[in-house]
Amino acid sequence: MEERLQKILSRAGVASRRKAEQMIGEGRVIVNGSVVTELGTKADLDRDHIRVDGKLLRPPKRLLYIALNKPRECVTTVADPEGRRTVMDLLRGVKERVYPVGRLDYLSEGLLLLTNDGELANAITSASSHIPKTYMVKANGPLTPEQEQAFRDGVPLSGRRTAPAGLRLVSRGANPWYEVRLVEGRNQQVRVMFKHFGRLVEKLRRVRISFLELAPLKPGEFRYLVPKEVERLRKILKLPATM
Repeated sequence: MEERLQKILSRAGVASRRKAEQMIGEGRVIVNGSVVTELGTKADLDRDHIRVDGKLLRPPKRLLYIALNKPRECVTTVADPEGRRTVMDLLRGVKERVYPVGRLDYLSEGLLLLTNDGELANAITSASSHIPKTYMVKANGPLTPEQEQAFRDGVPLSGRRTAPAGLRLVSRGANPWYEVRLVEGRNQQVRVMFKHFGRLVEKLRRVRISFLELAPLKPGEFRYLVPKEVERLRKILKLPATM
């Protein structure tokens, strides 16, 4: 089936649609041996030979959607030059090539999605999607009520204030647990936000992405999303149904 070229690139995980349009305009996309710069151009990934920066695009045999409980001391990358364990090492029996959607840092744990659906991955990680992500966070000390409200309102981060966030004290004590809900995913955002108030994050676990729950997966375990979950997620992201 023919689709607009920028949509094909997005589905293949090359780039977001906007970035794909830029790449087309820069003459980086070749279809059947000819450079294409017209944004309205259509093609069929199953039939046409499409190259981006010289690399041939190949359609995935089937679209996979995986929920993984990422353990601590595991890298959210396909490969690691330092030889550390990556999330790909945990996908035993998965023959298709999938990619992490966003990332959790080395010491963080919890729910991570992996897929070969580039369109869905780009939509989730896009700042405009506002997909909520929920974390359980253990801090090395409590925040004051004033600090809690300032956390919710947003704090300066790299010259730009963070979006309003959810914050709820779950367990009191010298090392309290908080539930944090974010709609953006800036680099180590939760840790940086607590550090802004002089607190360090001792443990961080992502427990929810939109409606998808971490439980009952144990660290290192994964499961495939069922079709009903995939379609619900695509509907939330305002993407067309896969069926």
